[in-house]
Amino acid sequence: MNSTSSLYIKLISTLLTVMVILVIFSSSTLAQTAPKYSNEFLAIGVGARGLAMSGTPVSFTDDVTAAYWNPAGLLRSQEQYELSLMHVSYFGGIANYDYGGFSAAIDSTNRIAFSVIRFGIDDIPDTRFLIDENGNVDYNNVGSFAEASYAFMFSYARAMSLKIKEREATEEKEYRAEKKYPIYLGANAKVIHRSAGIFATSWGFGIDVGVQTQIKNWQIGIMGRDITGTYNAYSFNSDAVRETFSRTGNEIPTNSLEVTLPRLTLGASYPWRTKDNQFGIMGSIGLETTFDGRRNTVIKSDFASVAPTFGVEADYKNIVYLRGGIGNFQQVTDFDRSKSWTYQPNFGVGIVVKQFVIDYAITNAFDQSVVPYSHVFSLRFLFNQQQINSLKASSKKGQ
Repeated sequence: MNSTSSLYIKLISTLLTVMVILVIFSSSTLAQTAPKYSNEFLAIGVGARGLAMSGTPVSFTDDVTAAYWNPAGLLRSQEQYELSLMHVSYFGGIANYDYGGFSAAIDSTNRIAFSVIRFGIDDIPDTRFLIDENGNVDYNNVGSFAEASYAFMFSYARAMSLKIKEREATEEKEYRAEKKYPIYLGANAKVIHRSAGIFATSWGFGIDVGVQTQIKNWQIGIMGRDITGTYNAYSFNSDAVRETFSRTGNEIPTNSLEVTLPRLTLGASYPWRTKDNQFGIMGSIGLETTFDGRRNTVIKSDFASVAPTFGVEADYKNIVYLRGGIGNFQQVTDFDRSKSWTYQPNFGVGIVVKQFVIDYAITNAFDQSVVPYSHVFSLRFLFNQQQINSLKASSKKGQ
């Protein structure tokens, strides 16, 4: 192993150790009061590409969706500006999941992004006043409300150079040349807002940090979500439910604080291309570790649970893409009380048409897991300052 690989591995080990210590400290401090599956809508993912590959992009993400998967990957985008939109319907259209993101390059070593995520169930019947004061059923008194969760993410990424002096030799002499190896760092500051009609609202704040680097052809990524814990302060409108809850014997809720524990994701990927650069293929793996107690995953304990995911992507001339992935391994109990493992296979395709990138994914294809399948569509628009100036000029000519 040469000095470059050794130094890279030492650097990655140091960063991983620091993040693990921070995660363990936060988890052990907050574990007594933190509920399981808090803010779980932020664990779904964004972009059909990442979802088709079962959430493994932490090491190779290189577009605007990197703000979610690993903000360090924002620096690997080749475009000055990127815009992305996504929509998914779950449970036959009962729940809707939407995402929008925009990223911009400040210069060659700095990039920013802003993302919005919404998961909501709309038009929920409000039957508090279904029965009027006289005891009659009056459907005209039935209203509706929405239960929605929002995340607003402000991302920043910066590229740093690791300078290494390596020994090189020519026929005449041997000398040491200085080479630069990039390391990408990124962070998210996110604001969480949740609402259930007029009945309850919450606001929260959290921080994510990520790192990407490369060892030879291997791409390595580390992502720490809610690295210091994400806090959601809930405020309940007790007056709106006091009468109904008292009559039905339910407990009247009080204002409270919910804490989301950190989770750590490690990823690695290996891209390969043919000599004529016509075809390419990339394999990827991710290991997501949660610290909110025992989960139904492959590796689990009372302290932490580890869920592996695998993905693959093949392309032709970086224009047409085929993708697949497998994840969400769970052990289920059958009717005869025997236990078996289920998994979630995902597939997807992508195509690049000029400045547009259109991606599609079907999650849980063939209904292999207990989670229903869903169709995911996402669109990315790539543009630079020259194209913006061209659009402005065209619009002025039209006027």
